[in-house]
Amino acid sequence: MLTALGIPASNAINMFYKQIILQRGFPFEVKMPSARPVDISALSEAQMNAELEKGYADMQSGHTRSAKSVFTDIRKDYNL
Repeated sequence: MLTALGIPASNAINMFYKQIILQRGFPFEVKMPSARPVDISALSEAQMNAELEKGYADMQSGHTRSAKSVFTDIRKDYNL
């Protein structure tokens, strides 16, 4: 990924260290996720369909956020 961005690994590490100094800590939250993400490559077709149904049910019940709202939060959280 760094190569695709044209950033040598050493520069990325230096940027990370500078952010630690500027933020006086990690520049991101460090925690264990409450649930493991679903590895879709390991799902059977039936399991994949069940996961898709869960997403559809969330959408139908209004458990969604607009992309605009999500990107607004990201910009706020990361001072972009």
